[in-house]
Amino acid sequence: MTEPTLHRGIPTDADHRVAELYWEAFGRKLGPALGPPERGRAFVAAHLRRDRAVTALLDGRVVAVAGYRHEGRSLVGGTAAQVARVYGPLAALPRLAVLALLEHRPGPGLLAVESIAVDGALRGRGVGTLLLAELDRIAAEHRYDGLTLDVVDTNPRARALYERHGYTVRHTARTPWLRRPLGFGAVTTMVRPLPDPGR
Repeated sequence: MTEPTLHRGIPTDADHRVAELYWEAFGRKLGPALGPPERGRAFVAAHLRRDRAVTALLDGRVVAVAGYRHEGRSLVGGTAAQVARVYGPLAALPRLAVLALLEHRPGPGLLAVESIAVDGALRGRGVGTLLLAELDRIAAEHRYDGLTLDVVDTNPRARALYERHGYTVRHTARTPWLRRPLGFGAVTTMVRPLPDPGR
C-alpha cells in the first residue's frame, strides 16, 4: 500500500468526507446527541474547525482524520444555540446533556486528542500511528508537556494502539448507565508525556 500523506487541517471540499469518517467511528456515541445519522453527519460537516485536524490522504482522498483540542477549540464545534436551531429548542436539551458527558477536559499542560477516525478498509495498516506521531509534533510545537485522550471499553483495538504509542492509563471511570444509550460502560483516560525539549 502506498503510504498516506499527512495534511494539517481539512482539505478544501473534504468536509463531508471528514464528517462521514467521524460518524463511522463515533456514530454510536453521538447518535443520541446528533442523530439520526444523515442529520448528524450534516451537523458535523457544518461545524468543523478546520485548524483542529490532521488528515491522512491517499490518492487525494481523505482516509483518516484526527481531531484535537487546543486553546479551548475542538475539531467539531457547534454552540447550544446552533444545536437548538438544527434540532429544535426542546429536543436540544437532552442532546446538549449527552454532548457535555462526552466532552474531554484535559489537565493543565496536556493537548487533548479528541478523535481518531480511520477508513475501515485501512485500519491496522499504520495510519493511526502516523496521525498520533503528527499530534506529538503539534503538541511539542505548542509546548505542551504531553497529550491525553479517552478510550471506551468497547474499543480495545484503539487502546492497544495508544499503548504501543506510549500512552499509559491515568484513571478509568465506570459508566454502566451509559452502556445502553451510548454503547460503552467505562471510559479510560490515557496520557503520553513528551520529552522535555529543554525549556
